[in-house]
Amino acid sequence: MARSKSIALALYLALPSLAWADDWPQWMGPKRDGVWRETGILAKFPASGPKVLWREKIAGGYAGPAVADGRVYVHDFLTDVDTKKASNPAARPKIDGRERVLCLDARTGKQLWKHEYPCTYKVSYPAGPRCTPAVAGGKVYSLGSMGHLFCLDAQTGRVVWSRDFVKDYGATVAMWGFCGHPLVDGDKLYCIVGGPGSVAVAFDKDTGKELWKALDARDLGYAPPTLIEAGGKRQLLIWHAESLNSLDPATGKSYWSVPLAPSYGMSIMAPRKEGDYLFAGGIGFISALLKLDADKPGASVVWRGKPKMSLYPVNSTPLIEGGILYGVDQPGPLMAVKLDSGERLWETFAPTTGGGKASSGTAFLVKNADRHFLFAETGHLVIARLSPRKYEEIGRAKILEPTASAFGRSVVWSHPAFANRCMFARNDTEIACVSLAAE
Repeated sequence: MARSKSIALALYLALPSLAWADDWPQWMGPKRDGVWRETGILAKFPASGPKVLWREKIAGGYAGPAVADGRVYVHDFLTDVDTKKASNPAARPKIDGRERVLCLDARTGKQLWKHEYPCTYKVSYPAGPRCTPAVAGGKVYSLGSMGHLFCLDAQTGRVVWSRDFVKDYGATVAMWGFCGHPLVDGDKLYCIVGGPGSVAVAFDKDTGKELWKALDARDLGYAPPTLIEAGGKRQLLIWHAESLNSLDPATGKSYWSVPLAPSYGMSIMAPRKEGDYLFAGGIGFISALLKLDADKPGASVVWRGKPKMSLYPVNSTPLIEGGILYGVDQPGPLMAVKLDSGERLWETFAPTTGGGKASSGTAFLVKNADRHFLFAETGHLVIARLSPRKYEEIGRAKILEPTASAFGRSVVWSHPAFANRCMFARNDTEIACVSLAAE
């Protein structure tokens, strides 16, 4: 018996550590809240920087990686055109290429399979796809810049079903393409689609059958579908370019709608909830704090943003902790803002641009225990503590070179994944896995 127990223990200890690691199966993590819940994470970087476990070549894209069941899924765009030179906020050049969904071994970076299809881009900033794949129930859901939705077998890459939003729904491709990260919930897949009466569409996640469609809008915007619970009901939030809307996730029936129209149709961040409060904001000094009804689905405006107050995010979704918003404002500073009043407490460019103001300056925020990991547009990973009083930087390390172009500077605009005590991050030429495990 003792010998049997010893053998069992030895086998247990020999199992891959991934067996107990958390996954990052979709944009913003398992709960889409930007919280990394793994333990055993380093408190600060070693003097030589974090250990790079592997780097693998990929093509262009803004889509972050997803990590699930020991595999990494990343979406890119392969073309002979120099998309960095073609990046222009006002231009939509025609570029032929192939979008690809790549599946890599999380331990080694070795490619396990790829799914690719011809795709002609007609979007501004044409580096590649915007949406992080979503992995659930043995399937991978990918949405490309031009509206190609695929459900793939997670093990083989085989196409289970697909949709073309432009052909199937008459959707118009927005200036910056389709950006609303698909959301899996139960037996449904929620997508921002477009076309008459179909800003939001719920599909059967296993068959692709349309279950319902809802909402009309002049422009789709770029915000992902977001689920919350309030007023005794689960609510699906759809923020298109004109208003923030709450729907019944089961039927698509409208619960409430609040006008909220940022400049250039740039509804981008996922609305964030804390307690009975809900916040959303974008450029043009457009933001609002809503009070959610306690006994039924409903919302009322507490305040709307004005210059020198609130937060106006562009590329990244802020976090809320203890009544404080932490997020990146349009000119690039990381800010702390009182949720109940919109009062700004402090700001710094240190973890974003590394210098001063820069249009759409960016960093992606993820919380782990009492610290935050911020992935800056400069390619640096920063460890910091954020409080209502101050920004306290613990350390930083250069992970990737900024390969994309934005307003005359080079940037990395891709949300990383945090799983297996590692960070997985990509630019337009490579994807890297960096260990963040405590020694």
